[in-house]
Amino acid sequence: MQRINQTQTTYIIDLDNVSKRLDVYLAEMAQVTRSHVKMLVENGDILLNGQPVKKTGVSLRLNDEIIMINSEPQPLSLEPEDISIDVVYEDEHLAVINKPRGLVVHPAQGSESGTLVNALLYKLDNLSGINGVIRPGIVHRIDKDTTGLLVVAKDDVAHVDLSMQIASKTCKRQYIALVEGVLKRDNGTINAPIARMRNDRKKMVVDPMGKEAITDYEVVKRYARYTLVKFNLHTGRTHQIRVHSKHIGHPIVGDKSYNKNKDKFNLNGQLLHAERLQFVHPITHEEMVFFAPLPDDFRYVLETLDKEINI
Repeated sequence: MQRINQTQTTYIIDLDNVSKRLDVYLAEMAQVTRSHVKMLVENGDILLNGQPVKKTGVSLRLNDEIIMINSEPQPLSLEPEDISIDVVYEDEHLAVINKPRGLVVHPAQGSESGTLVNALLYKLDNLSGINGVIRPGIVHRIDKDTTGLLVVAKDDVAHVDLSMQIASKTCKRQYIALVEGVLKRDNGTINAPIARMRNDRKKMVVDPMGKEAITDYEVVKRYARYTLVKFNLHTGRTHQIRVHSKHIGHPIVGDKSYNKNKDKFNLNGQLLHAERLQFVHPITHEEMVFFAPLPDDFRYVLETLDKEINI
């Protein structure tokens, strides 16, 4: 991998930081995200007592020497694209986007263009560089066929602060979904670890060996064969709400990956919408709360179900 203006920083562990995880320590000291630390570890750019670190969660000991090698970001090779996106809010530090269904958040193999990142490069004047050339500005993601709110960072200071809010669960994300079947309980918590499916790495599954995943739910409305439910995330695992919904026997309507039931509404994706986003502005420290109305197809399905009730 090409290096540009490589810099090196050395840290010596004192008594106050003994037993801390390496990624937690570096996130605090270097003001970077833990995902950035993970990327450096994978690239062999963090040395512990002269040896490349293999795990970000290694526990630190007194007088350990950490060398962190950083490179300035490579010139961005992605092309700005004039893709229509709904910018709910924007200032010089961040922007809040209401993502439509079918839009991939950032480029990956097989989808190098036509993504939200391409649209952001065209629409916004700046994006943070912490996540590298492929995911500039991206603090958190929502799935391609999930709609709703996400925040993007326009500078690195905002990016680090917002990432820490997500990690500490002070950034609150609320989703609404239509699920199969009728939930009996009005509310509850799903606490079930999630890992990648062994025979299909694109899918996730509840697995005792997986990472902790916790989701709160609350019933909004019950229909004859469906339930409208609000979900609040405590953790942010890939496909978390979709996997947890399937795990409790109520997969999300229209979910082509985790719902085997026939889709009678002919949807283009799951009826899962990030409707509310709350965080503290990283610079002004103002409490920010945003809401996004349901997309047209979601609203149409609910209207159809309401008519069935009234017949």
